[in-house]
Amino acid sequence: MARQAPTVFDPIGPSTADGGAELLAWLRKMRDENPVWRADNDTYHIFRYADVQQVLSDPASFSSDTALLVPEIDRLSRGLLPRMDPPRHRALRRLANQAFTSKTVTALEPRIARAAHALLDEAPLPEFDLIETLAYPLPVVVVAELLGLDPADRARFRDWANRLIVAQVGDKAGVEVAVMTERANRELKNHLRGFLVERRVSPGTDLLSRLAGATVDGTRLTDDEVANMAVLLLSAGHVTTTSLLGHLFVCFADDPGLAARLRAERGLIPAALEEVLRLRSPIIYVRRVTRRDVTVGGHTIPANRMVTVWLLAANHDERKFPEPERVVLNRTGGGQAAFGHGIHFCLGAPLARVETRIALNALFDRFEDLRVTPGAHIPFYDKSDIYGMRVLPLTARRAR
Repeated sequence: MARQAPTVFDPIGPSTADGGAELLAWLRKMRDENPVWRADNDTYHIFRYADVQQVLSDPASFSSDTALLVPEIDRLSRGLLPRMDPPRHRALRRLANQAFTSKTVTALEPRIARAAHALLDEAPLPEFDLIETLAYPLPVVVVAELLGLDPADRARFRDWANRLIVAQVGDKAGVEVAVMTERANRELKNHLRGFLVERRVSPGTDLLSRLAGATVDGTRLTDDEVANMAVLLLSAGHVTTTSLLGHLFVCFADDPGLAARLRAERGLIPAALEEVLRLRSPIIYVRRVTRRDVTVGGHTIPANRMVTVWLLAANHDERKFPEPERVVLNRTGGGQAAFGHGIHFCLGAPLARVETRIALNALFDRFEDLRVTPGAHIPFYDKSDIYGMRVLPLTARRAR
């Protein structure tokens, strides 16, 4: 059996309210001393890179349907790809992947750039909040365009997004948040169903049209399945892009030379994104349920146990990443785990990378002396599963 660690922190770890220092210290301790940990509530926690990859690579042993053990999860997550297991997951994932081919994402780049520059037109200088001005709204605008939603509906779409995302990044929980989120989920799905009727009669080239006309094993997708994909794109992809762009500037504050180098050598930006994703993974952990007794890292985990898979811990594992606390642009070996692994590798990863690259280039093009406002307080989410900030004050001046 796995060794049981002393309960020093809450079993799901410290929050990132302090910027992540306490959580990272705890993850380092657990990775070294208790790489497979059974908590007091009989859940299991996996911290090392190799073990994390094993769990994520084996959906036959580790189910993504956590509602098997926690039925109340099912109300909002029923039918979403991250909660599905094969074979249905395989069929729907294959279809959803068509929206994120290299060709599709490349074709979106000019529209993403226009959206980013339009948002930056409104940036008040000399100081603006990166999250409010660009990092938060950009993914919503892009997903709305990808789906082909009427521009007149963008304000309502953003309101739905706000209410859905608060369940992920808000500090409050409980019945009030659950009711608000469920209402937004229902309103958005009902709205999308109206568009689906139109798209099936008169399809366009947008993603919603493709999904409306798609079939899996000869059967057309239901309205609920199409709407679930749209909700997933809106909520899941949003956190990654918003947090990644913010974390880039936190890293620039720690190492001003990094920002100067990327501004001068734009071709290094993709490598920097991978390193910041590794160093400050927006999604801290994911969960699985064991379908059978299974051995991980030399420890046996019984069937029907909840397993927390710590992506952030894996990304700081020195067994995989030498000098894990540094941004190393020429790091070899690859394989950062921020987007997960296996059949549930993040669907929107290609889009998140492109959005962030374009956003950073737009910021470099538009502004000089761009930096985190000296002495500014950066409020991070008081969460143990999401690593990001609410506000990030930047100081800048218009480029000449």
